[in-house]
Amino acid sequence: MNSTFPVLQSTLSETDLAVFIQEKYKLSSITSCKIFRAAMNHVYMITDDTKKYVFRVYTHNWRNKLEIEEEMRFLLHLKDHNCPVAFPIRDAADKLIQELNAPEGLRYGVLFSFADGQKSARFSAETSFYIGKALAQVHQLSENFSLQRISYSKDVLLKDSLIRTQAFFTKNSEELQYLGRLADFLGKKFDEVDTQDLRFGAVHMDVWFDNMHFTDQNAVCLFDFDFCGNGYLSLDVSYFLYQLFSTNLNENDYKEKAEQFLKGYESIHMLSQAEKDFLPYACLAVMNYYLSMQCDRFAYWTNIFLNEDHLKRFVAGLKRWIIYNKIEMNE
Repeated sequence: MNSTFPVLQSTLSETDLAVFIQEKYKLSSITSCKIFRAAMNHVYMITDDTKKYVFRVYTHNWRNKLEIEEEMRFLLHLKDHNCPVAFPIRDAADKLIQELNAPEGLRYGVLFSFADGQKSARFSAETSFYIGKALAQVHQLSENFSLQRISYSKDVLLKDSLIRTQAFFTKNSEELQYLGRLADFLGKKFDEVDTQDLRFGAVHMDVWFDNMHFTDQNAVCLFDFDFCGNGYLSLDVSYFLYQLFSTNLNENDYKEKAEQFLKGYESIHMLSQAEKDFLPYACLAVMNYYLSMQCDRFAYWTNIFLNEDHLKRFVAGLKRWIIYNKIEMNE
């Protein structure tokens, strides 16, 4: 048999990508390429002498070209207004998006600027202030900015997500039943909120320490807008608070950093009372969505941790947040 066996997902050659990028972007002959991560998307670190870049290769059938174009339009809008984000770079032919014919089919690639600094889950309360400030700067420019991409509605975050998660975890466990009750509860909270007092626009949707670099001088740069879409801006604020809560198990540490994050945010833009009231609930919906994404993309990114034990830990984390925020589900 001479035909090549079909594949779901391939890993592109570092050596050949280095040559491809060197030619497309007119970089020097010493350009190097090293894979950094093969997950939802594949990320390569590009070095040309002392200059660094990041090349993202989207997985097959993950984002269509319009969705990527919209992500780039959003990033360039932020860059053009001096917002602290990593931005896409045009090639010698003025193209932002590369088309790569991989064994599984067409994949897209984009070269990004490299964000100065480094990432760390263990940052100070002072740094947390500047993270809040950086996110508020993004939100100043993203409010009422519309993207031709997903809108993170109640149904997308709760109903559709629960269906995906239930399809993956076929056993009707206590954890799945709990997520069902939680989705119903959160759906009512979404219905009760006064949407006139919730700012709406383009959201990052994945603001946490792994998607930002900061320097010793607390210069913060946000990146990886792959999940950007339309939604309440408070989704971003709430999601960061939840990630902060998850990585700071000492509640006093969390409280100090959360207060500084919100203080930094409100040094740029005040949160309405409706937004503040919505924060404890919003991240629970976002986490529900991301669990479903892990389930949905399992065949492309086989997370060995995605099993019944992970589901138990995931639900335990949600319950810890619910207890901390004194949320009454009236079960």
